[in-house]
Amino acid sequence: MPTVAPRSAAALQSSLGSRVRRLRARRGITRKVLAQMADVSERHLANLEAGEGNPSILILSQIAGALDCSLAELLGDETTDSPEWLLIRDLLHGRSQTQLEAARHALTSLFGGMTSSDHRLDRIALIGLRGAGKSTLGRALAKYLERPLVDLNREIERIAGCRPDEIHALYGPAAYRRYERRALDEAVDAHPLSVIDTPGGIVTEAATFNLLLSRCYTLWLTASPEEHMNRVIAQGDLRPMAGNRQAMDDLRLILEERTPFYAKADLVLDTSGKSAADCLSAVAASLDEALARRL
Repeated sequence: MPTVAPRSAAALQSSLGSRVRRLRARRGITRKVLAQMADVSERHLANLEAGEGNPSILILSQIAGALDCSLAELLGDETTDSPEWLLIRDLLHGRSQTQLEAARHALTSLFGGMTSSDHRLDRIALIGLRGAGKSTLGRALAKYLERPLVDLNREIERIAGCRPDEIHALYGPAAYRRYERRALDEAVDAHPLSVIDTPGGIVTEAATFNLLLSRCYTLWLTASPEEHMNRVIAQGDLRPMAGNRQAMDDLRLILEERTPFYAKADLVLDTSGKSAADCLSAVAASLDEALARRL
């Protein structure tokens, strides 16, 4: 029987641990919560993420299920399902970020019904982590534009009949993402002119995020990790970080993993150290200019 060289085995373990950690961060799940969802010990999961674990295929399957991804994606290659995937992957391999973005727009136009930026301006969607100022700016912006404000978290609660945290606790993150997609579908159909305040993790579900990008003009509100945390503390809500001694490290990693997705927004505003009035003034000026160009 052939054996794996020690260095190759160590590299595989390190890569697997990094992948699990990154997928967990992208979904905003703490190590403790993931361990509970996957029914594995937190210590075992910590060793795995550190590249020191030697998990069985069954353990990996449990972790993949808890992360709502395929085992192939957990191992780092989700493009092995069919010849078409392989051919498409080959066409995209080695392309620049600009070329990949152009390819995504072309595919969205072909399959996703992407509308022009002129029409997307009818719906302004705010994206970003909790504590970035979406709720405050969303209310002010809706008033300024004289449009209704749609709070997707409230829409999710209306559709599900319970709060988002209860959906997670009772049914898991996969069910929450389904409610989130339905809420966005209904909001887009029911409100042709609106400002939409979205949950922070909406960018982690590709199909939902593609819909948001194709039908809404997106505004990413960002801030420093410290300011994010301080604002959440001021709101008296630490549910995502409850009982976690490495809260700031987790927050930094979540922000790092989601930044490439948030950066797909049409506009970016760093709210660190800015008043609500200053944020509204900056966004209003940019939107007024964009709206004037389409006339």
